[in-house]
Amino acid sequence: MLLLAHPAGHSLSPLMHGAAFRALGLNATYEAVDVAPADLAAAVARLAEPPFLGANVTVPHKEAVAPLMNELTPAAQAVGAVNTIVRRDHRLVGHNTDGEGFLRALSELAPFAALQPADAGRGAAPDLTGRTCLVLGAGGAARAVVHSLLAAGAAVKVLNRNEARAARLVEDLQRVDADERRLTVCAASDLPAQLSHIDLLVNSTSVGMSGGPEPESLPLLEGSQLALLPPAAVVVDLVYRPALTPLLRAASQRGLVVQNGLPMLVWQGALAFEAWTGSAAPVEVMREAAERGLAGRPA
Repeated sequence: MLLLAHPAGHSLSPLMHGAAFRALGLNATYEAVDVAPADLAAAVARLAEPPFLGANVTVPHKEAVAPLMNELTPAAQAVGAVNTIVRRDHRLVGHNTDGEGFLRALSELAPFAALQPADAGRGAAPDLTGRTCLVLGAGGAARAVVHSLLAAGAAVKVLNRNEARAARLVEDLQRVDADERRLTVCAASDLPAQLSHIDLLVNSTSVGMSGGPEPESLPLLEGSQLALLPPAAVVVDLVYRPALTPLLRAASQRGLVVQNGLPMLVWQGALAFEAWTGSAAPVEVMREAAERGLAGRPA
């Protein structure tokens, strides 16, 4: 298996999947490779032949790879991006496991674990009917998160620095979700009034990420505005470096339940693993490998 990226960077995915293959005794390997945009089509074409089972795809290729697939799952088609490629004979099927991975990560939090169907297994997506969510950002990660939240029954508001980009996201995904009242743009001027009605706040931007352009900043809001959230609100940051971002630190200081992006990373990887192998992913093995990698400890 490969991870197609540019640059390849320091991804935790090889550690997670390598640990999973070893745990199940599978004769498979996983390697992150740097693929320039000009070389993407050729790299993808090679995946259609053995011995490849498939690949993962990350920045900046998730959207560009979608037209190169023979088939897209409904989630990948709706989001317009692919993060997992599965080879079926000589055909390539594009999946997007980010959204489902996000929902499964939410299910680990007590407020959402209680919303899982009574007969659901571990990690099942919660039923978010009647919940209102605010997603910060309008990029590829935001699209996957918004799509998954809508599928789980939530109402979603999207806030972005470039309001026109947020409007495009809303317009695109409203074609999938017929109830336009459940997906709307949140104007920056409306944010203070909206926050008191939010059950879940999600940061899908890179603001607050170690090594990013704004590592000490809060995304699209001020720390004092977090006081406007209900006491039972949950704050999720898709960033996992650092483990406690400025947003999560400010939210936890106000007593709110918080989660960083590591559980989502693990669950989207587990779903990709299952799509490739047909075997149940050893989720805790993958989580431990990712945590070791973040801590700089050897596998």
